[in-house]
Amino acid sequence: MSGTVKKVSDVAFKAGKAIDWEGMAKLLVSDEARKEFSNLRRAFDEVNSQLQTKFSQEPEPIDWDYYRKGIGNRLVDMYKEHYDSIEVPKFVDNVTPQYKPKFDALLIELKEAEQKSLKESERLEKEIADVQELKKKLSTMTADEYFEKHPELKKKFDDEIRNDYWGY
Repeated sequence: MSGTVKKVSDVAFKAGKAIDWEGMAKLLVSDEARKEFSNLRRAFDEVNSQLQTKFSQEPEPIDWDYYRKGIGNRLVDMYKEHYDSIEVPKFVDNVTPQYKPKFDALLIELKEAEQKSLKESERLEKEIADVQELKKKLSTMTADEYFEKHPELKKKFDDEIRNDYWGY
């Protein structure tokens, strides 16, 4: 097997194992996103499977003696000589070194955005819980109880009353 094909198939295999598909699937909220994610995973698995089977195997060796019997030595030897002279160029990766720092920077930015998102999500969940609690208590709550939770509104109303401003 050529070194390049083996390397590519090994990298793809390792990448497939490193991907947390279940973790990413838990983050999806809409049915359409789940469907697209499922399609992405299926396509990735198909490509990975092809890399592992089709491109990771050495080609079967040519049975030159078999062809010598049927065609003749001279022609087969000429083909064998040309076949042996073929050199497959080695793949030189010039792209990855250019984009690796950019990708790493994006990963760092992604982690920061994830942390911000988690903090905002936590804040919003707390706010939702507060609103739901307020909704339950609203019908029986007194103004003093409400102002105890929202002292800024009490101050605003007291200032308006003190300044004789009644909203008109």
